[in-house]
Amino acid sequence: MKKFGYLLLGGVAVIVLLSNLAPMIALAISLIIMYFAYKGFIKTNSTFNKVVLAIIGVIALFASASNLPAILGFVAVYVLYVVYKNWKKPAKAKLVEDDDPFTNFEKEWNELKGNY
Repeated sequence: MKKFGYLLLGGVAVIVLLSNLAPMIALAISLIIMYFAYKGFIKTNSTFNKVVLAIIGVIALFASASNLPAILGFVAVYVLYVVYKNWKKPAKAKLVEDDDPFTNFEKEWNELKGNY
């Protein structure tokens, strides 16, 4: 039953990832453009270049803000990672305790003495 839940969660995460793939790429491109515009703005001394790079940076900022829902795609990638890691874990075996006091003498003795 646990594997079915992981399969269902992974399927939903894949659908969300595929639906947000284009906005994720656009967000990455706009952030790269904004980064290089900022680095160029800091390095240049020319006023004209600073104005042009500031305009490019603001346009890239608006483009990245319009692609903000792409963060759901990054969340889907993380969910897929968690599902993959938990899929590989072996199931924990349930401990079966025997109620026979002779087979669990040490446990019964500690309970009688109060040493849990």
